[in-house]
Formats: sequence, structure tokens, C-alpha cells
Amino acid sequence: MKKIKILAFAVLFIFFTAAAWGETFIFRADRMYGARATGREIIVLSGNAEVRSDNLFLQADRIEIHGENNRFIDCIGNVRGHDEERNIFFTTDRLRYDRTLKIARLEGNSTMEDRDNEILARARFIEFDEEREIAVMQISVRLFRNNLTCRAEHVVYRRQEQILDLSGFPVVFRNDDEYRADRIRVDLETDDVIMHGAVRGTLRN
Repeated sequence: MKKIKILAFAVLFIFFTAAAWGETFIFRADRMYGARATGREIIVLSGNAEVRSDNLFLQADRIEIHGENNRFIDCIGNVRGHDEERNIFFTTDRLRYDRTLKIARLEGNSTMEDRDNEILARARFIEFDEEREIAVMQISVRLFRNNLTCRAEHVVYRRQEQILDLSGFPVVFRNDDEYRADRIRVDLETDDVIMHGAVRGTLRN
């Protein structure tokens, strides 16, 4: 069993090429710890930690990179990120990014801002599948877009189709109008609101 430990107390710039992926990581932090042991390969960055991988830029108090072929990136504390390809910004308490499945999971006080589509979402849990471009949001979900505000316990945002599916006590406010039902679908391209089950609402002229 072999271990390598590295501590650096100045700001670090480290360029690392993962042979299995043929790409370059760019790391930056105040401190770094690295260990390579069978089944325990890990790089830990702390203090103003930053990682750039693929089109994803991440910042956090602490970042851990681990797993086979550096599959997982775990960010802890004051997490901020930017998906540069899709122009999506997010903040959260904790984040795990799976580089194989291309899935990001945000936990805690989380926000996701899709600037191209002018949507701001807040929730306690957000999972974004990059390849399918689908975000699943849970627990105290709030979405804002121009004159539209949505609340629910569970929301599926289909980015390519521009569709929101809300369930779990969903409420939609559009201007002064209010819509409630068991399930609500919002078409963001047409502004259509489709409701199913126990439908009720208030329209104000």
C-alpha cells in the first residue's frame, strides 16, 4: 500500500491530465492533500478551492476528487458553480458531480439559475442531468420567471422542451392570477397552464 501526502500553504495551480478521459483538470486552493492507496485515491482541496473540468467551473470551501478515473467531485461549503456550455449558475451547501453519468446533485439551500431561459429556481435538493437536460427539484421548491412564480414540493424542469411539471401542493401565480391543483404543467414557451385534479384558481381582471 502506497500513500503520497502533499501539503501546500500557498495558492496552488495544478494541471492534471486524466489519461482515461484525455482532458485537463485545473485546480486551485490554499491547501491540498493527496492520497493514493488501493481503493482510496483522493485529492482534497481546501481554502478558496476551485476546479475546472470539462465545461464546469466549481468553487467551494472544500473540494474532494475521488473514485476510479477521478469520477466524483464533492464540494462542501459555500458552493458556487457555472455550467459554461448551458449558461447555468448555481449555489448550494453541498454538491456531488458524477463525471461518468454527467449528473450534478445539490443538497441544502440550493439555487439554480438558467440565464438563457430566464429561470431562477430554489429548493433543498436539485439533481441536474446534463445529457438529458432535465432538472428534478424537491422540498420547498420556488421558481421565478418574469411574471410567473411557482411553488411546489416536487418539480421536473425539462429544459429542452421548456416544460415545468409541478406536484406536491403546487401553486402557480401569473401576474395577479392564481392556479392550484394536484398536478400542474406549465409550458414556458406558450405560457399555457394545464391543471389536473382538484382544480381551483382565482382570475383577476
